[in-house]
Amino acid sequence: MKKSIVKIKNEKRKFIDVSIKFSNDEIAVGKLILDNRLVHFKYNDEFLALGLNLSPIKLQFDNSIQIANPDPFHGIFGVFDDSLPDGWGMLLLNRALEKQGLSLNDINILDQLAYIGDSGKGALIYNPAIKNEENFSDKIDLDRLKTVIDKVYKGTSTEVIEELMHLGGSSGGARPKANVGYNSKIDELIHGYNTLPEGFEHWIIKFPSSEDPIDIANIEYAYYKMALAANIEMSECKLLKSASGQQIFGTKRFDRIGNNRIHMHSMAGLTNDNFRRSSIDYGHIIDTAYRLEQSATARRKVLRLAAFNIYSHNRDDHSKNFSWLMDDSGMWSLAPAYDLTYSSTSIDEHSTRVAGVGANPGRANIMTLAEEFSISKPSELIEEVQESLSHWPVIAKECGVSKESINRIQKKFEQLRD
Repeated sequence: MKKSIVKIKNEKRKFIDVSIKFSNDEIAVGKLILDNRLVHFKYNDEFLALGLNLSPIKLQFDNSIQIANPDPFHGIFGVFDDSLPDGWGMLLLNRALEKQGLSLNDINILDQLAYIGDSGKGALIYNPAIKNEENFSDKIDLDRLKTVIDKVYKGTSTEVIEELMHLGGSSGGARPKANVGYNSKIDELIHGYNTLPEGFEHWIIKFPSSEDPIDIANIEYAYYKMALAANIEMSECKLLKSASGQQIFGTKRFDRIGNNRIHMHSMAGLTNDNFRRSSIDYGHIIDTAYRLEQSATARRKVLRLAAFNIYSHNRDDHSKNFSWLMDDSGMWSLAPAYDLTYSSTSIDEHSTRVAGVGANPGRANIMTLAEEFSISKPSELIEEVQESLSHWPVIAKECGVSKESINRIQKKFEQLRD
């Protein structure tokens, strides 16, 4: 594997241009400037004339100079923070910048966006980018990838940082992820370049962290099957198998259609919510869905997702795990559900409250939200979700979940049902 790394000067970046690319052409959006440790942003007048409001709740859509608050996004605006990774991706990003000649003390938020460049989630692009002209082997060996991920986690390898950044440096979440090209007809994975060859689609594959159960991929795949049965929209998911027999969870990216892009904005970024110490309620998400989409259907989708998360014990339902997509005409829609799996939190409560309740919410809280937001037939919605979860033992077995995990999760489902 040949490497040609373009080093950057050991000086702090002061500005960066923001553009958006839906298909072939980049459209200039505006400029981010770092001045006196504060990030300023101004939309281009030409972009304002297009009427494509990229962040309609917290960012003013006018030609004023706006200054980001220090919190909750380390001094950046929420719409741009959505381009940055957290967890595993941020670990890679900072190590990659160190390899480019910056110390951790030198790295600023614009450096991080410059390294993301055109490889982030959604459709936003940052220039001038920090370029790594890498020639990676196209085909992906899942076993090798898992081995080098483990080495990076342990701090015993820095040789593959650029490759891992290319694969998954923009991904969110704590679990290691990789952006890949996947061809389902020949069951082949390649590096997830922006432009994929014919027959390949943009996918994300997820590897277990050291704290995860060995069958974490199987559990998440079973949750995908149950969510579909509960009439929850999700992007296509699969269990991929490595040469050694290791199973990896994969999902098709919903911010890509072919090689075209869709603007993506999380609930956290839209509302300036600190997802690690969130104050968000499902009522806020329902309200946001209606404000963006002006649709009763959107409100019902969120309530259904709330019910699924409650009864399936998905407590890691924080505000980064809900997103909206905006197409090139400016139309918003709730993104397909993602990161649905059995999970707990350090405080043993839902990350997003349900009608004010975080610990053990249930039917009464769902009904309260339905009444507050005029969502019809909530009991029918609850029954559909609970019916889908009743098939857990069969679905989980078909998906390769261990007997121990099946019994443990089934016991929790029975406790939650009301």
